[in-house]
Formats: sequence, structure tokens, C-alpha cells
Amino acid sequence: MKKILIVEDDKALVRGLADNLKRENFDVVSVGDGSEGYELMKKEKFDLMILDIILPGMNGLDLCRKLREERSQVPILMLTSKKEEVDKVLGLELGADDYLTKPFGMRELIARVKALLRRQSALVSKLQECTFGDVYIDFKKQEARKGQKSLEMSAKEYELLRYFAEHEGDVVSRDQLLDDVWGYEVAPTTRTVDNYILSLRRKIEGDPSRPKHLVTVHTAGYKFVR
Repeated sequence: MKKILIVEDDKALVRGLADNLKRENFDVVSVGDGSEGYELMKKEKFDLMILDIILPGMNGLDLCRKLREERSQVPILMLTSKKEEVDKVLGLELGADDYLTKPFGMRELIARVKALLRRQSALVSKLQECTFGDVYIDFKKQEARKGQKSLEMSAKEYELLRYFAEHEGDVVSRDQLLDDVWGYEVAPTTRTVDNYILSLRRKIEGDPSRPKHLVTVHTAGYKFVR
């Protein structure tokens, strides 16, 4: 049974999340404080975390950053009531694997949870490493560097970049990426792919505003160029 930690201070929302996740045969633990969530993560093993941004003790962004700095690879689904794209992008840059903006439907949340868990179980790929420009990626060890600088990337960013590398030169659409990398069972309502591309460009490109490796193909999607 997969074990999920909910870090959320809205008690009514937590009850709804817990009830729906338990009906899907997940083991659910919840806390309402970011610091408590961090301590619990150090003591117990969880398969996924559902994390609110605005929390007492330690906010969700700081908790996410701290876990990734300590090399935790647990998938993180971030919840936010904010609508600014910058908050969502920041969460992804700090290592969150996906996000949902409140209010959201429980069916979509369940689908995203299952997709994250499914993808986490299928990280093994034929492509183990990749070099382009001054960037080196070790997909197996989930280590990356640009020149002499280490890059901090989430498990989902490694997976997305590996997909691009495995389809080098091909134009891939947003729908194709969502199907093959995220594997959603319901159509997402967010600009998930675009936000991840933006986050990756900031890390691997010399000039993110003029990308050379993750190139936009107008009206079609994206293409990876070594």
C-alpha cells in the first residue's frame, strides 16, 4: 500500500483529501504544519507528499527546497491558492513534481497522484546519461552539472529532459508530453508542460530567453537539439 503525507492546514480540505485517497487504497498521514511535515519525512518513509504552499511553521516552498537539498526524491504535488505563474514556476524550480491550483476537483488530484506514483516506479530508462553544450546529465544517479556548477533538478525534470534526449530532433507536442511523461488519466487544466520547460531552460540554457537546446516549434510543440 502506497503511503502519502498531506501537509495542509485547512482541516476541511484535509478530510476531503484523506477520505478520497483512502477510498483509492492509499495509506494517508496528515499534518498541518510545515516543520512537523519535515520532521515526519525524516522519520518515516512516504511514497508521495501533497504539500500546501502557505503553512505555519515552515512554508511549502521552504519545505520543498529543504527536502531537495537533502536529496529526497519523494514526488511532491504542490497545492496553492495563488494564481500568479511565478509562484507555480518557483515551486517547480525548487523541486516540486507537479502542482494544482485551488479549488480543484478530486478526480484530477487522484489522477495526478497516480500518475506521479506510476512515473516514479518507471524511472529506469535505456538512456543513462547525456551531454550537450556544457551540460552533463546522469539520469541514473539523478545528478547534473552545467560547467562546474551542480544543477538542482526534480525527478520530473530529469524524466522530462531524458524524454527529450531520447527523442532528439523530433518535434513533440504538449499533448504527447502529457501522455508519455505525465500519463494523466484526465485532461490537465494547467500549463504544466510550459512551466517545466521554462524551469529547465533557466537551468540548462546559457540564455533562457534565446534557447538553443529546448527549442519552441511554433504551434507544434518543442524540440531537443544537442
